Amino acid sequence: MDSAAPGRLRIAVLGPLRACRGGEPLDLGPVKRQAVLAALLLSRGTVVSHEQLMHGVWGAEPPASGHKVLASHVNPLRRALDAKGTRPAESVIRSGKGWYRFVVDGVRLDVAELTERGAEARRTKASGELAGAVDQLSSALALFRGEPLAGVPGLFAQAERERLWERRRGLRLDRLECLVLLGRFGDALDDLAVLSPADRHDESLLALRMRALYGCERQAEALNAYQGMRVRLRDELGVDPGEELQRLYEAVLRRDDAHLLGPAATRTTAQPARPWARRTVNELPGDAGRLVGREAELARLTGAYAPESVSILTVDGTAGVGKTALVVRAARELSDRYPDGSLFVDLRAHSTQRRQTPEQALQRLLRSLGAAQGELPSDLEELTAAWRAATSPLRLLLVLDDVLDAEQVRPLLLAGAGSRVLVAGRRRLPELDADGRVTLEPLRGGGAVRLLTHLIGEERAGREPEATRQLVGLCDGLPLALRIAGSRLQNRRTWTVEYLVGRMAGDERRLGELSIGDRSVEAAFQLSYDQLAPDQQLGFRALGQAPTVEFDVLAPAAMLGRPLHDTERILESLVDANLLQQPRPGRYRLHDLVRVHARRLAEALPDEAAGARTAALRLYLDAARIASDWGLATGFPTGPQPSGAPFAHWKDAESWLDAAGGELVDVIGHAVALGEVDLACWIAEALVDYFTRQGRYHESQTALEIALAHVDGATDPRMALALRNCLAYTGVFQRRYTQSRTLFTEALHLSRRDCDHAEETRALIGLASVDVSVGEGDRAIAGVAGGLAASRPPHNDWIASIGFVIQGLAHQLEGRNEEALAGFAEARTHADRSGRPRLLGRVLSFAADIHLRLGRYAEAKALLRQAVLLVEEAGDVFLCARGLTRLGTAELGEGDSAAAVALHHQALLQHQLLSPLTEPAYDWLEMDIRSRLGHAYLAAGLIGEALEQFRTVMGVPGARGQHG
Repeated sequence: MDSAAPGRLRIAVLGPLRACRGGEPLDLGPVKRQAVLAALLLSRGTVVSHEQLMHGVWGAEPPASGHKVLASHVNPLRRALDAKGTRPAESVIRSGKGWYRFVVDGVRLDVAELTERGAEARRTKASGELAGAVDQLSSALALFRGEPLAGVPGLFAQAERERLWERRRGLRLDRLECLVLLGRFGDALDDLAVLSPADRHDESLLALRMRALYGCERQAEALNAYQGMRVRLRDELGVDPGEELQRLYEAVLRRDDAHLLGPAATRTTAQPARPWARRTVNELPGDAGRLVGREAELARLTGAYAPESVSILTVDGTAGVGKTALVVRAARELSDRYPDGSLFVDLRAHSTQRRQTPEQALQRLLRSLGAAQGELPSDLEELTAAWRAATSPLRLLLVLDDVLDAEQVRPLLLAGAGSRVLVAGRRRLPELDADGRVTLEPLRGGGAVRLLTHLIGEERAGREPEATRQLVGLCDGLPLALRIAGSRLQNRRTWTVEYLVGRMAGDERRLGELSIGDRSVEAAFQLSYDQLAPDQQLGFRALGQAPTVEFDVLAPAAMLGRPLHDTERILESLVDANLLQQPRPGRYRLHDLVRVHARRLAEALPDEAAGARTAALRLYLDAARIASDWGLATGFPTGPQPSGAPFAHWKDAESWLDAAGGELVDVIGHAVALGEVDLACWIAEALVDYFTRQGRYHESQTALEIALAHVDGATDPRMALALRNCLAYTGVFQRRYTQSRTLFTEALHLSRRDCDHAEETRALIGLASVDVSVGEGDRAIAGVAGGLAASRPPHNDWIASIGFVIQGLAHQLEGRNEEALAGFAEARTHADRSGRPRLLGRVLSFAADIHLRLGRYAEAKALLRQAVLLVEEAGDVFLCARGLTRLGTAELGEGDSAAAVALHHQALLQHQLLSPLTEPAYDWLEMDIRSRLGHAYLAAGLIGEALEQFRTVMGVPGARGQHG
């Protein structure tokens, strides 16, 4: 917009609605006025009747003043948009009896520019000049500055938003197709790394992603992406992928380069796969509202700094002064300069939730960049090294919010030259080397009045100038308080400003964290709460009991005992009231200070609060137990069983837990802090299988240790035994065999003392798992026999299957192949009954090992094909790679060396999806696959290729121990 010709009017709708004349921004007023302008503007010069305009802006609830309200918006718009000296008959907004019309001649619209650039790009693409088309399409897409007409209300604005998003989608698909045809697969994948919820079922996007993955020699990922879409379409929409996508899948299976890559198939070498799939991410929160009185501070944060180093800028100030709003606005204006992404971390220094440590922040940041999957190191030094290595080739923007001190910041600093870090916190950080510092003070005088005037409208503020100044004084110039007060006036048209001043004066009921000097921000929060409808008040109080910082609609629905659609309506109304934040569609969070207020309100009604928090914790317990393979039959013999949970399938429960991310451990701490020790223990136990399946061993250990530290306060006596067994079980995955043996032994003694046969069984079979892991096969066999004898029929299918698997592995260890097969057959019987794919897939894979050892290749192939399909369904990458390479060995045994080589390469593709930071058997698996591949090459007479594989095996740092 700054490049507009002198005196020319330019209007942008591909983002927040903005207007400027000759580069100077114009004030378009409150959001309702902006909605009127949008409706006129995008009618493309046609006449719009008063009735159409009223309906398009206000919908079914027009203001009581009727058509008169239109003039109160149109006249200020004319003053803002028309050049000085413009006569009414020459205004850009013309009018007649019952109608208005926007004259577009001479006005430069970004949406018109979008049409021109898009048409030119498509002509270039049709002519075959793909590189030029990519540049032109990128230029067209760059016109979008976020959500079109962001924040503008009304039916008309919503319809335009959807139409413009669809145009953006079409341009994006064209650009991605050009990139694939040019062979620029990495660039295409970078664009596809961040997908919106609306993209989950977009087959066109998936087709391009599969082609790009294939072009990067990531065939396995392309096939997995198709299977993921197939499952989503079937489970969520009840349909199968379209014919075009099915043909593409078959082409990937056939490795049909011509069909998949087009002209790019003629390249002599494919793009090398990167060690990890870098994703261009944007995690910045929504940038809502107008930033007033911060122009100088914003300019300092967005100014140029040394490109050869990492620039660090700090913002400090008191609570509620607008630090977050400022750094987020600065980050959004800067984001285009940082091609590798924009990251946001809330360190919660002054939060009622557990403070986020540098270790937790680094783990989340590494996951955000896609630099690791599964478990990450817990050591700060190792995490810092991994973070520096991951960011050194990148140019990133990082926002660190609510920082306590420099010690929190230093490990998180980026390593890539030209990157920038914005740090916001209440304290100044003199010990941190910074390129610039901003101390943010409350808005004074004109700035605060301008912000409030923007919120309530010039006409309303002009009628009561003294009351407006008094209200600014009562809010102490804090933007948070001003916005809450302004929102009340926006939604209460019959209130005067003086009436609101009277309600706020002398209100000193709430202090604590919300007290700032001699003013109380909590008084403004309470005023907001007072104006809510009864069901909104109930919902607000319930949110104060939420066990996680961020949540979706399921947890509040459980706390309120209401249907999802009803709960979502309440949540969205609280978002509109500025009491609830929506960081992304379908996810919500309370501002830290608002959460304190909601919790205090809830504590004033203890019976209601207890019911809400118990319901929330029960939801996490139900999800964890449904997602767990342990939750079969009598897997959890004590505690409440899942009842009425909103999860139709174990995968639904697992996906919901996935969305909670690293906050699951905080749920345990939240339950303990509220005195709900039984629930804390039950949830910690139920999460063990979920955590260990994903390789998140440290989180499993932490959750169990929190619960075990308070187990004396539990009324369920089984927990003292179960938590020790679970902690020992987790330790086996971490290769902490001595610690696990000690814990299993303690649990065994306690279970025999208390006559708890179920936990005695778990302890004995757990000890047997340690024995087989350290090579003591006969001792493990005796332990399994004792464990199964201690349990009472009917056996829990999970524990029985695990027991017989350990028995089979122990016999295999001692060279007794037929006895091993008998053990695996017993394990399969129980795994079949469980219905869980991973449990059955493991058993089949282990049984196939024996058949391979005995030269029974046909039997091994049949078992391994089933096993690979099952573990793919369960999403277990390690077992999938393990099964594929053994299937290759079976093919080689039957004389098909070509098929064997192909399967071993597929196994290597799966292995690349793992991370050496998270998988203890990473090195061992690579050695195993490459050794088998080398033998397949030898059988095919490819001596050089075989030698290369064996040399690579010798160069692997060393196996970390065989994975069961």
